[in-house]
Amino acid sequence: MNQSQSQSLPEGLLVAWYGDDFTGSSAVLEVLAFAGLPTVLFLDTPTERQLQRFSGYRAIGIASTARAHSPQWMDQNMPPAFAALHGLSAPIKHYKVCSTFDSAPHVGSIGKAIDIAWRYFNPDWCPMLVAAPEIGRYQAFGNLFAYAHGQWNRLDRHPHMARHPVTPMAEADLRRHLSRQTEKSVGLVDLVDLKGPAAEQALQRERAAGHRIVSLDVVDDETLCKAGQLIWQNAGKGIFAVGSQGVEYALVAHWRQAGMLPQAPEAPSVDPVKAIAIASGSCSPVTAQQIDWAEAAGFATIRVDILQAMGDRSWQAEISRVVDRGLKALGAGQDPLLYMAKGPADPSIAKLNEAAQSSGQDLATINARAGDGLGRALKALSQEADLQRVVLAGGDTSGYGSRALDIVAFTVIAPSAPGASLLCGHREDPASPNLEIALKGGQMGPPDYFGLIKNGTAHVSLGGKES
Repeated sequence: MNQSQSQSLPEGLLVAWYGDDFTGSSAVLEVLAFAGLPTVLFLDTPTERQLQRFSGYRAIGIASTARAHSPQWMDQNMPPAFAALHGLSAPIKHYKVCSTFDSAPHVGSIGKAIDIAWRYFNPDWCPMLVAAPEIGRYQAFGNLFAYAHGQWNRLDRHPHMARHPVTPMAEADLRRHLSRQTEKSVGLVDLVDLKGPAAEQALQRERAAGHRIVSLDVVDDETLCKAGQLIWQNAGKGIFAVGSQGVEYALVAHWRQAGMLPQAPEAPSVDPVKAIAIASGSCSPVTAQQIDWAEAAGFATIRVDILQAMGDRSWQAEISRVVDRGLKALGAGQDPLLYMAKGPADPSIAKLNEAAQSSGQDLATINARAGDGLGRALKALSQEADLQRVVLAGGDTSGYGSRALDIVAFTVIAPSAPGASLLCGHREDPASPNLEIALKGGQMGPPDYFGLIKNGTAHVSLGGKES
């Protein structure tokens, strides 16, 4: 089917995506679902039975923890997922990456993921769209910008991302950053082209120049919609895209402008709950502000000693300790918030790195154990106290923790903050009760985010100035 000839959306699946972390994967889920397109996110490559359970959905995602892993891990774990996506009849296949392009040649390599995916999809070209104004991400002349501390920052000068403890951003031009991870050439359709009458010609120029990947600037609604048009009208029989949830924002904007998709239905709302439990493995300054807010608001903040995660027995004992404290807090009418760090300068981070290096332990293994433990702690708290709603904060934490909660798939319930909405966690047994859960990436949400989740209220982004 030639997408440029279509005046209506095709039947069946429209989008199938694979996310490099759980919070980012859920962001795609919310963009499509709140646009009126039934969407489901699986925590692993879905079985035929699971696909049948969610038959009739218009978009399907698979969440992973790829952002935290090596190229060797990608070689071992990505092929089955990409093979599954290839088997789905969606015209848009998408490798979802963080909106701050978190990656490096040795960990979370976006270029490596593209190279693996290429073997399955063999696209004529690959659009790369990372900007998303709705969450404060803008790309101008190939350079990515994000909001922090009252101003817009080029990503290599961003106060958080330039000093990220795992994947610091030393280059804001995404073409240059990606070139260190793949040999595929990266072109650009810039904002001048997108705002002019010859955006299509600019795309063809870049493709004719031999660029297999083409980055698309987005700075406003006009360029967002035009980028979506370029992707959709040049999808041919199917296209493979890489980028943030900006890919879906752009497609939805184009589909609406073209009359293929009606305006979004009114967003659902939820009632407040008497109590919630929160587990945070995030070391983001944004999350640190949210923890401080929660503490001032009367939440019971309980520090988890991450150093205990270096051993299985010591970690089991530490999880038992914080669960006990959490249950006591709930009994006293407080909401427990388990956290491992307050911001990137928290002394626990340096201590963990030093201890891992001196012991020869793999830091990724320790982090996986830590995320799993936080998930098990939330599971114990929710079961013992019969909690309806919980929160996992941190991209990697959300991945490992969600699996520990015995969840197999997510659908949306209601918006809260862009990129961090309230979800329904579906268990393997359809007869088992679902769990209301919010997955919050480190950079997402206002200071009172945890209060918003408890009270069931939504935060309205002002000019896209989400952290």
